[in-house]
Parts: sequence; structure tokens; C-alpha cells
Amino acid sequence: MQLRRLERKPHHFGTAGPLTPSEIHTVEAIGTEGDVLMSELAMRLGITKGAVTQLITRLEAKELVKRSPHPNDSRGILISLTEKGKDAYIAHEEVHFQFYNQLRLQLSEQEIEVFEKCIDKLNNFLQK
Repeated sequence: MQLRRLERKPHHFGTAGPLTPSEIHTVEAIGTEGDVLMSELAMRLGITKGAVTQLITRLEAKELVKRSPHPNDSRGILISLTEKGKDAYIAHEEVHFQFYNQLRLQLSEQEIEVFEKCIDKLNNFLQK
């Protein structure tokens, strides 16, 4: 139940304001490298195109992403991060960095290895 509460609770990332975990993970999946197709984004996140469309609409309203037409496919929509979205992406990366630094301060190398194996196994289980 605590995990469910965390999954719904918005957090602040940079200047982006409050973002839910699904919103910031969508920003993370888009990445800073450039445009991504809506269909590719759905595959990266493991959700439907309709769910991606809803997330992108929310992120667009928060000025974190922008849509643009695909230059070669009139049906394709490309998604990219705005500067504000890139700021949120970098702030999210910093949260991850700080989390792992805290782990290193509190856990031994062996405990970290066990933790990472458990996370990998959990991820594999959840992807089934």
C-alpha cells in the first residue's frame, strides 16, 4: 500500500512543478536526445498509445513536451522535451544520483549487490 501511495504522490523536479511518477517517467522515457514517435514511447513505457496520448496531453499542458509532425510520415507525431522538460529530466537524474549516494553511505558493497539483484528480479517479475 505504501508503494501505491508513493506511485500517486507528485514530486517537484526542477522548475516543472509537481509531477506524478508516471509523468516524470514519461519525461525520462522521452529523454533529451531528440524526437521520439508516440508509438515508440508507448513501447518504451509498456502502455497503450491511448495512455501515452493522455500523458502527453498533461505534460504538454505543463509545458514539458511539444508535439510536432513527422517529416516523412503524415500520420506520425514526434514528441520532444521543451527546455522546462529537459530541466525536469536533469532534476530527476539528480534524485536518482542522490538516492544511490545515500545507499552507498548506508550499505556495504555486498548489500548494494544484493539490493540491485533484488531490483532486477522485481523488474523482471513485473514485466511478465
